[in-house]
Amino acid sequence: MNKNLDGKKIAVIGLGISNISAIKYLIKHDLKVLTVFDTRHNPPHVGDLPTGIDLRLGPISADVLVEYDMVVISPGLSIYDEEIAKVIKAGVEVVGDIELFAREAKAPIVGITGSNGKSTVTALTGFMADTAGIKVAIGANIGVPVFDILSDDVELYVLELSSFELETTKSLKLAACTILNVSEDHLDRYHGDIEEYALAKKAIFKNCKNVIVNREDPRTYPNESDLKKYNIISFGLDNKGTYGIERARDGIYLTKNMVRIINVNELRIYGVHNYLNALACLALTECVNISKNSQLKALRRFTGLPHRCQLVKTIKKVCYYNDSKATNVASSEAAIVGLRDIHSKGIILLAGGLGKGQDFTPLKKYIGNEVKAVFCFGKDKQKLLDLNPELCFDVETMEEGLNKAYEMAKDGQAVLLSPACASFDQFKGFEDRGQVFVELVGKLQE
Repeated sequence: MNKNLDGKKIAVIGLGISNISAIKYLIKHDLKVLTVFDTRHNPPHVGDLPTGIDLRLGPISADVLVEYDMVVISPGLSIYDEEIAKVIKAGVEVVGDIELFAREAKAPIVGITGSNGKSTVTALTGFMADTAGIKVAIGANIGVPVFDILSDDVELYVLELSSFELETTKSLKLAACTILNVSEDHLDRYHGDIEEYALAKKAIFKNCKNVIVNREDPRTYPNESDLKKYNIISFGLDNKGTYGIERARDGIYLTKNMVRIINVNELRIYGVHNYLNALACLALTECVNISKNSQLKALRRFTGLPHRCQLVKTIKKVCYYNDSKATNVASSEAAIVGLRDIHSKGIILLAGGLGKGQDFTPLKKYIGNEVKAVFCFGKDKQKLLDLNPELCFDVETMEEGLNKAYEMAKDGQAVLLSPACASFDQFKGFEDRGQVFVELVGKLQE
Protein backbone atom coordinates (compact mmCIF):
# COMPACT_ATOMS: atom_id res chain seq x y z
CA MET A 1 0.00 0.00 0.00
CA ASN A 2 1.12 3.56 -0.74
CA LYS A 3 1.48 5.17 2.69
CA ASN A 4 2.07 8.54 1.02
CA LEU A 5 -1.65 8.70 0.28
CA ASP A 6 -2.72 8.38 3.91
CA GLY A 7 -4.24 11.57 5.33
CA LYS A 8 -4.60 13.12 1.88
CA LYS A 9 -7.59 14.87 0.35
CA ILE A 10 -8.11 13.31 -3.08
CA ALA A 11 -10.51 14.16 -5.90
CA VAL A 12 -11.25 11.69 -8.68
CA ILE A 13 -12.70 13.09 -11.91
CA GLY A 14 -14.52 10.84 -14.37
CA LEU A 15 -16.46 7.62 -13.93
CA GLY A 16 -14.81 5.48 -16.61
CA ILE A 17 -13.85 1.89 -15.85
CA SER A 18 -10.23 2.81 -15.12
CA ASN A 19 -11.24 5.31 -12.44
CA ILE A 20 -13.77 2.93 -10.88
CA SER A 21 -10.87 0.51 -10.40
CA ALA A 22 -8.65 3.33 -9.09
CA ILE A 23 -11.33 4.38 -6.58
CA LYS A 24 -11.49 0.82 -5.20
CA TYR A 25 -7.72 1.03 -4.76
CA LEU A 26 -7.85 4.44 -3.09
CA ILE A 27 -10.49 3.52 -0.50
CA LYS A 28 -8.09 0.93 0.93
CA HIS A 29 -6.01 3.85 2.19
CA ASP A 30 -6.60 6.04 5.23
CA LEU A 31 -7.63 9.10 3.23
CA LYS A 32 -8.84 12.28 4.86
CA VAL A 33 -11.26 13.00 2.00
CA LEU A 34 -12.21 11.16 -1.21
CA THR A 35 -14.59 12.95 -3.56
CA VAL A 36 -15.65 11.75 -7.00
CA PHE A 37 -16.66 14.26 -9.68
CA ASP A 38 -18.18 13.83 -13.14
CA THR A 39 -19.36 16.60 -15.46
CA ARG A 40 -22.16 14.39 -16.78
CA HIS A 41 -25.46 14.30 -14.94
CA ASN A 42 -25.97 10.62 -15.75
CA PRO A 43 -22.48 9.11 -16.13
CA PRO A 44 -21.87 5.40 -16.74
CA HIS A 45 -20.71 3.07 -13.96
CA VAL A 46 -22.43 4.99 -11.14
CA GLY A 47 -23.79 1.66 -9.98
CA ASP A 48 -20.24 0.32 -9.72
CA LEU A 49 -19.17 2.89 -7.14
CA PRO A 50 -18.48 1.56 -3.64
CA THR A 51 -21.14 2.62 -1.15
CA GLY A 52 -20.62 5.78 0.84
CA ILE A 53 -18.59 7.64 -1.78
CA ASP A 54 -19.15 11.41 -2.01
CA LEU A 55 -20.28 11.84 -5.65
CA ARG A 56 -20.77 15.26 -7.24
CA LEU A 57 -22.21 15.63 -10.73
CA GLY A 58 -22.19 18.63 -13.06
CA PRO A 59 -19.71 21.40 -13.90
CA ILE A 60 -16.33 21.20 -12.16
CA SER A 61 -14.55 24.32 -10.92
CA ALA A 62 -10.84 24.73 -10.34
CA ASP A 63 -11.73 26.80 -7.27
CA VAL A 64 -13.06 23.61 -5.67
CA LEU A 65 -10.30 21.29 -6.92
CA VAL A 66 -7.41 23.40 -5.62
CA GLU A 67 -8.52 22.51 -2.09
CA TYR A 68 -7.37 18.91 -2.69
CA ASP A 69 -3.88 17.44 -2.32
CA MET A 70 -4.22 15.26 -5.43
CA VAL A 71 -6.56 15.11 -8.41
CA VAL A 72 -6.91 11.80 -10.28
CA ILE A 73 -8.30 12.37 -13.77
CA SER A 74 -9.71 10.03 -16.37
CA PRO A 75 -7.62 9.63 -19.55
CA GLY A 76 -10.54 11.16 -21.44
CA LEU A 77 -10.06 14.47 -19.64
CA SER A 78 -7.28 16.59 -21.11
CA ILE A 79 -4.64 18.31 -19.01
CA TYR A 80 -5.26 21.21 -21.41
CA ASP A 81 -8.83 21.58 -20.13
CA GLU A 82 -9.16 25.11 -18.76
CA GLU A 83 -10.11 24.10 -15.22
CA ILE A 84 -7.54 21.28 -15.01
CA ALA A 85 -4.82 23.61 -16.30
CA LYS A 86 -5.65 26.04 -13.49
CA VAL A 87 -5.37 23.23 -10.93
CA ILE A 88 -1.94 22.22 -12.28
CA LYS A 89 -0.79 25.85 -12.25
CA ALA A 90 -1.89 26.11 -8.61
CA GLY A 91 0.55 23.31 -7.73
CA VAL A 92 -1.93 20.50 -7.08
CA GLU A 93 -0.66 17.10 -8.20
CA VAL A 94 -2.73 15.86 -11.16
CA VAL A 95 -2.26 12.18 -12.02
CA GLY A 96 -3.98 9.26 -13.73
CA ASP A 97 -4.41 5.66 -12.68
CA ILE A 98 -1.20 4.65 -14.51
CA GLU A 99 0.85 6.98 -12.31
CA LEU A 100 -0.72 5.55 -9.16
CA PHE A 101 -0.10 2.02 -10.46
CA ALA A 102 3.54 2.85 -11.23
CA ARG A 103 4.09 3.72 -7.57
CA GLU A 104 2.78 0.31 -6.48
CA ALA A 105 3.87 -2.28 -9.08
CA LYS A 106 6.84 -4.43 -8.10
CA ALA A 107 7.32 -6.62 -11.19
CA PRO A 108 9.04 -5.45 -14.41
CA ILE A 109 6.82 -3.59 -16.86
CA VAL A 110 6.82 -3.46 -20.67
CA GLY A 111 5.10 -0.40 -22.15
CA ILE A 112 3.63 -0.10 -25.66
CA THR A 113 2.17 2.94 -27.38
CA GLY A 114 1.58 4.08 -30.97
CA SER A 115 -1.21 5.25 -33.22
CA ASN A 116 -1.90 1.80 -34.64
CA GLY A 117 -1.12 -1.80 -33.73
CA LYS A 118 -0.57 -1.35 -30.01
CA SER A 119 -3.33 -3.75 -28.91
CA THR A 120 -1.96 -6.50 -31.16
CA VAL A 121 1.60 -5.93 -29.93
CA THR A 122 0.45 -5.84 -26.31
CA ALA A 123 -1.48 -9.08 -26.69
CA LEU A 124 1.30 -10.88 -28.57
CA THR A 125 3.98 -9.71 -26.14
CA GLY A 126 1.88 -11.02 -23.28
CA PHE A 127 1.29 -14.27 -25.16
CA MET A 128 5.04 -14.74 -25.65
CA ALA A 129 5.57 -14.24 -21.93
CA ASP A 130 2.79 -16.67 -21.07
CA THR A 131 4.23 -19.22 -23.50
CA ALA A 132 7.53 -18.90 -21.64
CA GLY A 133 5.77 -19.80 -18.38
CA ILE A 134 5.94 -16.28 -16.94
CA LYS A 135 3.05 -15.06 -14.77
CA VAL A 136 2.09 -12.12 -16.96
CA ALA A 137 -0.69 -9.55 -16.64
CA ILE A 138 -1.92 -7.36 -19.51
CA GLY A 139 -3.79 -4.11 -18.99
CA ALA A 140 -4.32 -0.34 -19.30
CA ASN A 141 -5.61 1.04 -22.62
CA ILE A 142 -6.32 -2.45 -23.96
CA GLY A 143 -9.49 -2.47 -21.84
CA VAL A 144 -8.37 -3.94 -18.51
CA PRO A 145 -7.81 -1.34 -15.74
CA VAL A 146 -4.35 -1.55 -14.22
CA PHE A 147 -5.66 -1.88 -10.68
CA ASP A 148 -7.58 -4.96 -11.77
CA ILE A 149 -4.26 -6.68 -12.58
CA LEU A 150 -2.07 -5.38 -9.74
CA SER A 151 -0.82 -8.37 -7.74
CA ASP A 152 2.30 -9.47 -5.91
CA ASP A 153 2.07 -12.77 -7.85
CA VAL A 154 2.62 -11.09 -11.23
CA GLU A 155 6.12 -11.55 -12.69
CA LEU A 156 5.69 -9.24 -15.71
CA TYR A 157 3.22 -6.51 -16.65
CA VAL A 158 2.53 -5.62 -20.27
CA LEU A 159 0.73 -2.29 -20.64
CA GLU A 160 -0.86 -0.69 -23.68
CA LEU A 161 -0.52 3.05 -23.08
CA SER A 162 -2.32 5.86 -24.86
CA SER A 163 -0.91 9.36 -25.19
CA PHE A 164 -3.75 10.47 -22.89
CA GLU A 165 -2.53 8.13 -20.14
CA LEU A 166 1.08 9.16 -20.63
CA GLU A 167 0.22 12.85 -20.15
CA THR A 168 -0.25 12.29 -16.42
CA THR A 169 2.47 9.68 -15.85
CA LYS A 170 5.99 10.42 -14.63
CA SER A 171 7.04 7.57 -12.29
CA LEU A 172 6.59 4.62 -14.64
CA LYS A 173 9.81 2.60 -14.82
CA LEU A 174 9.81 0.31 -17.85
CA ALA A 175 12.05 -2.64 -18.61
CA ALA A 176 11.37 -1.98 -22.31
CA CYS A 177 9.10 0.30 -24.30
CA THR A 178 8.14 1.24 -27.82
CA ILE A 179 6.31 3.81 -29.87
CA LEU A 180 5.18 1.66 -32.78
CA ASN A 181 4.24 4.51 -35.13
CA VAL A 182 2.78 8.02 -35.10
CA SER A 183 0.06 9.08 -37.53
CA GLU A 184 -2.74 11.64 -37.52
CA ASP A 185 -5.14 10.81 -34.71
CA HIS A 186 -6.54 12.69 -31.71
CA LEU A 187 -5.27 15.95 -33.16
CA ASP A 188 -8.28 17.73 -31.68
CA ARG A 189 -6.63 17.05 -28.30
CA TYR A 190 -3.23 18.35 -29.46
CA HIS A 191 -4.19 21.62 -31.13
CA GLY A 192 -4.00 20.08 -34.61
CA ASP A 193 -0.25 19.49 -34.20
CA ILE A 194 1.07 15.98 -34.89
CA GLU A 195 4.43 16.91 -33.32
CA GLU A 196 2.67 17.76 -30.07
CA TYR A 197 0.87 14.41 -30.26
CA ALA A 198 4.22 12.64 -30.85
CA LEU A 199 5.77 14.49 -27.92
CA ALA A 200 2.99 13.25 -25.62
CA LYS A 201 3.83 9.68 -26.64
CA LYS A 202 7.54 10.23 -26.03
CA ALA A 203 6.79 10.50 -22.32
CA ILE A 204 7.00 6.69 -22.41
CA PHE A 205 10.80 6.96 -22.75
CA LYS A 206 11.24 8.52 -19.32
CA ASN A 207 12.79 6.02 -16.87
CA CYS A 208 13.21 3.39 -19.61
CA LYS A 209 16.60 2.11 -20.79
CA ASN A 210 15.59 -0.31 -23.60
CA VAL A 211 13.79 1.65 -26.30
CA ILE A 212 12.37 -0.08 -29.39
CA VAL A 213 12.03 2.21 -32.43
CA ASN A 214 10.49 1.86 -35.88
CA ARG A 215 12.99 2.62 -38.66
CA GLU A 216 10.06 3.53 -40.93
CA ASP A 217 8.94 6.38 -38.64
CA PRO A 218 11.34 9.03 -37.27
CA ARG A 219 8.71 10.18 -34.76
CA THR A 220 9.14 6.91 -32.85
CA TYR A 221 12.70 7.84 -31.86
CA PRO A 222 13.74 9.75 -28.73
CA ASN A 223 14.93 13.28 -29.40
CA GLU A 224 18.39 13.23 -30.99
CA SER A 225 19.96 14.96 -28.00
CA ASP A 226 18.72 12.13 -25.76
CA LEU A 227 19.65 9.10 -27.88
CA LYS A 228 22.76 8.25 -25.84
CA LYS A 229 20.62 7.76 -22.74
CA TYR A 230 19.00 4.64 -24.18
CA ASN A 231 19.76 1.20 -25.51
CA ILE A 232 18.12 1.60 -28.93
CA ILE A 233 16.80 -1.50 -30.73
CA SER A 234 15.18 -0.95 -34.11
CA PHE A 235 12.76 -2.82 -36.36
CA GLY A 236 11.76 -2.10 -39.94
CA LEU A 237 10.77 -3.34 -43.37
CA ASP A 238 14.36 -3.61 -44.60
CA ASN A 239 16.95 -6.19 -43.58
CA LYS A 240 19.07 -3.69 -41.68
CA GLY A 241 19.22 -2.70 -38.03
CA THR A 242 18.47 -5.26 -35.31
CA TYR A 243 15.14 -6.67 -36.49
CA GLY A 244 14.03 -6.66 -40.12
CA ILE A 245 12.52 -8.45 -43.09
CA GLU A 246 14.25 -10.42 -45.82
CA ARG A 247 12.39 -10.88 -49.10
CA ALA A 248 13.84 -13.93 -50.84
CA ARG A 249 12.84 -16.20 -53.72
CA ASP A 250 11.77 -18.88 -51.27
CA GLY A 251 9.66 -16.54 -49.13
CA ILE A 252 9.58 -13.60 -46.73
CA TYR A 253 11.44 -13.95 -43.43
CA LEU A 254 11.58 -12.06 -40.16
CA THR A 255 15.23 -11.53 -39.27
CA LYS A 256 17.51 -10.53 -36.43
CA ASN A 257 20.87 -9.04 -37.38
CA MET A 258 20.19 -10.27 -40.95
CA VAL A 259 19.77 -13.89 -39.78
CA ARG A 260 16.44 -15.54 -40.58
CA ILE A 261 14.12 -16.18 -37.62
CA ILE A 262 10.88 -17.41 -39.17
CA ASN A 263 9.10 -17.54 -42.54
CA VAL A 264 6.00 -15.33 -42.42
CA ASN A 265 3.97 -18.19 -43.91
CA GLU A 266 4.24 -19.80 -40.47
CA LEU A 267 2.46 -16.84 -38.85
CA ARG A 268 -1.29 -16.76 -38.28
CA ILE A 269 -1.53 -12.98 -38.50
CA TYR A 270 -1.58 -11.38 -41.92
CA GLY A 271 -0.02 -8.43 -43.68
CA VAL A 272 3.19 -6.40 -43.63
CA HIS A 273 1.93 -4.27 -40.74
CA ASN A 274 1.61 -7.45 -38.69
CA TYR A 275 5.16 -8.46 -39.66
CA LEU A 276 6.26 -5.17 -38.09
CA ASN A 277 4.12 -5.88 -35.04
CA ALA A 278 5.78 -9.29 -34.69
CA LEU A 279 9.25 -7.73 -34.95
CA ALA A 280 8.38 -5.21 -32.23
CA CYS A 281 7.26 -8.08 -29.97
CA LEU A 282 10.49 -9.99 -30.60
CA ALA A 283 12.49 -6.91 -29.59
CA LEU A 284 10.42 -6.19 -26.47
CA THR A 285 10.48 -9.76 -25.20
CA GLU A 286 14.22 -10.08 -25.83
CA CYS A 287 14.67 -7.24 -23.33
CA VAL A 288 12.90 -9.25 -20.61
CA ASN A 289 14.84 -12.44 -21.38
CA ILE A 290 12.13 -14.48 -23.07
CA SER A 291 13.76 -17.30 -25.00
CA LYS A 292 13.79 -17.57 -28.78
CA ASN A 293 12.03 -20.92 -28.51
CA SER A 294 9.11 -19.36 -26.59
CA GLN A 295 8.98 -16.41 -29.00
CA LEU A 296 8.72 -18.67 -32.05
CA LYS A 297 6.22 -21.02 -30.43
CA ALA A 298 4.00 -18.04 -29.65
CA LEU A 299 4.36 -16.57 -33.15
CA ARG A 300 3.18 -19.84 -34.70
CA ARG A 301 0.12 -19.99 -32.42
CA PHE A 302 -1.03 -16.37 -32.11
CA THR A 303 -4.14 -15.74 -34.21
CA GLY A 304 -4.45 -12.02 -33.57
CA LEU A 305 -7.19 -9.94 -31.99
CA PRO A 306 -10.75 -9.72 -33.30
CA HIS A 307 -11.52 -6.94 -35.79
CA ARG A 308 -7.85 -6.31 -36.65
CA CYS A 309 -7.16 -7.49 -40.21
CA GLN A 310 -8.63 -10.84 -39.21
CA LEU A 311 -9.18 -13.44 -41.94
CA VAL A 312 -12.84 -14.37 -41.55
CA LYS A 313 -13.32 -16.84 -44.38
CA THR A 314 -12.21 -17.82 -47.87
CA ILE A 315 -15.11 -18.20 -50.29
CA LYS A 316 -14.60 -19.21 -53.93
CA LYS A 317 -10.87 -18.36 -53.64
CA VAL A 318 -11.68 -14.85 -52.33
CA CYS A 319 -10.48 -13.94 -48.81
CA TYR A 320 -12.69 -11.83 -46.53
CA TYR A 321 -10.93 -9.73 -43.86
CA ASN A 322 -12.46 -7.99 -40.86
CA ASP A 323 -10.44 -4.86 -40.01
CA SER A 324 -13.27 -2.98 -38.29
CA LYS A 325 -10.83 -1.58 -35.71
CA ALA A 326 -9.42 0.63 -38.50
CA THR A 327 -11.12 3.83 -37.38
CA ASN A 328 -8.61 6.18 -39.01
CA VAL A 329 -6.99 6.58 -42.41
CA ALA A 330 -3.55 5.37 -41.30
CA SER A 331 -5.02 2.09 -40.06
CA SER A 332 -6.72 1.44 -43.39
CA GLU A 333 -3.53 2.31 -45.25
CA ALA A 334 -1.65 -0.20 -43.10
CA ALA A 335 -4.19 -2.92 -43.93
CA ILE A 336 -4.04 -2.23 -47.67
CA VAL A 337 -0.24 -2.17 -47.74
CA GLY A 338 -0.14 -5.20 -45.49
CA LEU A 339 -2.32 -7.32 -47.77
CA ARG A 340 -1.15 -6.20 -51.20
CA ASP A 341 1.67 -8.76 -51.41
CA ILE A 342 -0.68 -11.57 -50.43
CA HIS A 343 -3.41 -10.42 -52.83
CA SER A 344 -1.58 -9.07 -55.86
CA LYS A 345 -4.76 -9.46 -57.94
CA GLY A 346 -6.35 -6.71 -55.92
CA ILE A 347 -8.43 -5.67 -52.94
CA ILE A 348 -12.06 -4.59 -52.81
CA LEU A 349 -12.45 -2.16 -49.92
CA LEU A 350 -15.49 -1.51 -47.73
CA ALA A 351 -15.13 1.87 -46.02
CA GLY A 352 -17.11 4.65 -44.39
CA GLY A 353 -18.76 5.88 -41.22
CA LEU A 354 -17.92 8.95 -39.15
CA GLY A 355 -14.83 10.58 -40.62
CA LYS A 356 -13.85 12.63 -37.53
CA GLY A 357 -12.73 15.48 -39.79
CA GLN A 358 -9.91 13.42 -41.33
CA ASP A 359 -8.24 14.01 -44.66
CA PHE A 360 -8.96 10.90 -46.77
CA THR A 361 -6.68 11.82 -49.68
CA PRO A 362 -3.85 9.46 -48.53
CA LEU A 363 -6.13 6.59 -49.65
CA LYS A 364 -6.46 7.98 -53.17
CA LYS A 365 -3.16 6.58 -54.43
CA TYR A 366 -4.26 3.00 -53.76
CA ILE A 367 -7.55 3.22 -55.67
CA GLY A 368 -7.05 1.84 -59.17
CA ASN A 369 -3.83 0.17 -58.05
CA GLU A 370 -3.95 -2.16 -55.04
CA VAL A 371 -7.61 -1.31 -54.48
CA LYS A 372 -9.79 -2.21 -57.44
CA ALA A 373 -13.02 -0.80 -56.01
CA VAL A 374 -14.37 0.88 -52.88
CA PHE A 375 -17.93 0.51 -51.61
CA CYS A 376 -18.65 3.56 -49.47
CA PHE A 377 -21.29 3.70 -46.73
CA GLY A 378 -22.10 5.78 -43.67
CA LYS A 379 -22.49 9.43 -42.77
CA ASP A 380 -19.26 10.73 -44.33
CA LYS A 381 -19.18 8.43 -47.37
CA GLN A 382 -19.19 11.37 -49.80
CA LYS A 383 -15.61 12.24 -48.82
CA LEU A 384 -14.59 8.74 -49.89
CA LEU A 385 -16.72 8.80 -53.04
CA ASP A 386 -14.95 11.98 -54.12
CA LEU A 387 -11.56 10.22 -54.10
CA ASN A 388 -12.35 8.39 -57.34
CA PRO A 389 -15.87 8.75 -58.83
CA GLU A 390 -15.24 5.85 -61.24
CA LEU A 391 -14.08 3.24 -58.72
CA CYS A 392 -15.82 4.39 -55.50
CA PHE A 393 -19.41 3.24 -55.32
CA ASP A 394 -22.25 4.58 -53.17
CA VAL A 395 -24.10 2.07 -50.98
CA GLU A 396 -26.46 2.65 -48.08
CA THR A 397 -25.13 0.01 -45.73
CA MET A 398 -22.10 -2.18 -45.12
CA GLU A 399 -24.27 -5.21 -45.95
CA GLU A 400 -25.11 -3.80 -49.37
CA GLY A 401 -21.42 -3.09 -49.98
CA LEU A 402 -20.43 -6.61 -48.96
CA ASN A 403 -23.02 -8.19 -51.26
CA LYS A 404 -21.82 -6.12 -54.21
CA ALA A 405 -18.18 -6.91 -53.40
CA TYR A 406 -19.09 -10.61 -53.30
CA GLU A 407 -20.55 -10.31 -56.82
CA MET A 408 -17.52 -8.39 -58.11
CA ALA A 409 -14.62 -10.26 -56.50
CA LYS A 410 -12.40 -12.55 -58.60
CA ASP A 411 -10.21 -15.49 -57.67
CA GLY A 412 -7.21 -14.44 -55.56
CA GLN A 413 -8.66 -11.09 -54.54
CA ALA A 414 -9.55 -9.90 -51.05
CA VAL A 415 -12.65 -8.19 -49.72
CA LEU A 416 -11.46 -5.97 -46.89
CA LEU A 417 -13.62 -4.19 -44.31
CA SER A 418 -11.27 -1.41 -43.22
CA PRO A 419 -13.55 1.58 -42.75
CA ALA A 420 -11.05 4.39 -41.94
CA CYS A 421 -13.90 5.83 -39.87
CA ALA A 422 -15.61 5.57 -36.52
CA SER A 423 -18.74 3.45 -36.46
CA PHE A 424 -21.26 5.23 -34.28
CA ASP A 425 -23.45 6.46 -37.12
CA GLN A 426 -24.71 2.95 -37.92
CA PHE A 427 -23.27 0.69 -35.19
CA LYS A 428 -22.72 0.59 -31.43
CA GLY A 429 -18.96 0.53 -31.91
CA PHE A 430 -16.21 -1.04 -34.03
CA GLU A 431 -16.77 -4.39 -32.29
CA ASP A 432 -20.43 -4.39 -33.26
CA ARG A 433 -19.56 -3.40 -36.84
CA GLY A 434 -16.97 -6.17 -37.07
CA GLN A 435 -19.27 -8.80 -35.60
CA VAL A 436 -22.04 -7.89 -38.03
CA PHE A 437 -19.53 -8.20 -40.88
CA VAL A 438 -18.41 -11.65 -39.68
CA GLU A 439 -22.03 -12.81 -39.47
CA LEU A 440 -22.81 -11.47 -42.95
CA VAL A 441 -19.76 -13.16 -44.47
CA GLY A 442 -20.89 -16.38 -42.84
CA LYS A 443 -24.14 -16.20 -44.79
CA LEU A 444 -22.51 -15.77 -48.22
CA GLN A 445 -22.93 -18.69 -50.59
CA GLU A 446 -19.79 -20.80 -50.89
